[in-house]
Order: sequence, then C-alpha cells, then structure tokens
Amino acid sequence: MNIYVLLYNSGTDKEGIHSIELKGRTIVLMFEDKDDATRYCGLLEAQDFPLPTVEMIDIEEIREFCIKLDYECKLVEKNFVPKTPEDRLLISPPQKNLEVENWEENSDNQEKIDINTIKENLEKLL
Repeated sequence: MNIYVLLYNSGTDKEGIHSIELKGRTIVLMFEDKDDATRYCGLLEAQDFPLPTVEMIDIEEIREFCIKLDYECKLVEKNFVPKTPEDRLLISPPQKNLEVENWEENSDNQEKIDINTIKENLEKLL
C-alpha cells in the first residue's frame, strides 16, 4: 500500500522526514490521502515552518524505517476525525518543531502539548 509522507530536503544528503514529538515518542505521520498531506504542509507553512514536500512511498518502507530508529508511525486515514487532544496533532501541526538543519542533533528535545494552541489552530481552520 502506498502512503504519503512529508520530506525535507528530499533527494539530498540532508533529507529528513517530518515527525512530531508526543509523550517522549517520535511519531512519523503517514497520510492515506495526498490532499490531506498537502493541506498539512500548508498548515506548516502558515506557521512559518520550512515547507516539506509530499512524497509517495510504500507503507512497509516507513514501518521498517520507524522500527529501525525506534520511532512510531501513525496513519492519518482519509476523512480522519480526531477523538483525543493527541489525535488533533495528526491534522494540525504543533506551534514549534525542531530546526530542519539540526534535526539529528536535537533528537533529545521533547515538545509539550499545549491544548489551547491546538484549539486555536483548529479554530483558524473554520
């Protein structure tokens, strides 16, 4: 099955995959629908994050990648509806992220969930 992921510096030596930090875990987002992945990229750009590219890849490649690095992967299904505050991060990016240029060096950083920020981001979508 092919899914869509968000890549930074695609095709270069500094290529990186978009992920979020949640409860001390690194989670790689996989999108079932290309439009959802593209929309998420737009939300990142609106928050002044570097703009990733949407790339199609086999789901098993991402799963193997995540197992190798002790990451988790989450599939954002088409028409996904969040049920928890953590689920909301799958459709709306957090306010801050690791610097793309230093993502390997900063892998120990953890991000706290700010529920008010998530709510504000979701309200902006309406």
